[in-house]
Amino acid sequence: MTTDAGKHILLVEDDSDIADLLELHLTDEGHEVDAVDDGDEGLERALAENYDLIVLDIMLPGTDGFDICRRLRQEKCHTPILMITAKTEEVDKVLGLELGADDYITKPFSIREVLARVKAIFRRVEVDQQVQDDSDEAEPIERGRLTIDPPKRKVTVDGETLDLTSKEYELLLLFARNPGRAYSRQELLDEVWGYQYDGYSHTVNTHINRLRNKIEPDPSSPTYVKTVWGVGYRFAEREELATNDA
Repeated sequence: MTTDAGKHILLVEDDSDIADLLELHLTDEGHEVDAVDDGDEGLERALAENYDLIVLDIMLPGTDGFDICRRLRQEKCHTPILMITAKTEEVDKVLGLELGADDYITKPFSIREVLARVKAIFRRVEVDQQVQDDSDEAEPIERGRLTIDPPKRKVTVDGETLDLTSKEYELLLLFARNPGRAYSRQELLDEVWGYQYDGYSHTVNTHINRLRNKIEPDPSSPTYVKTVWGVGYRFAEREELATNDA
């Protein structure tokens, strides 16, 4: 990746006027921009090169933006994704977030808004990197049969390694570091996604359900991630886990 000033950005947009405008202003900000107008080529570039950000339209010839986002996250590509859509339906925004997009913006948009979103994503990446650097010195976290190794971003249950997405891992780490604390869905959105997604609590619910299916012996009766009715979720306290292991 490039250094602080200039970032390497992949722009996948088939509307040439919008692509030219975005490329011009992102370049003026000091960034290096690779622009492509086809989903298949966009996916190929994203998998082959090391970008700092992917600006991704949803409606594309070839592979669409949702499928590109899904494929990148399946391939463990954690490059931030800013999705662009001409649609205004809430389902599109929610689906993008659930597939692993970091933010979205709806056409028509102002260039100033796009640049603000891009800067916000880069700031979030810097904060996450600092947290990761701090975690590199952290000892493994053991909670019942669950072990989290922050330097390796590795999670095991009874010694078996789990395949968690980035957001599932971040949710679990937040919970495990704060056992017993109840988090509202909005607090989890703010802490893990880093943006004010008012009204998207179902995105949290979806991730919690997926996380439970991976870590819980019985997802219908959770041992680790407990529901706090009327509030949100909390991680089981040590005494509760000791009782379950007894």
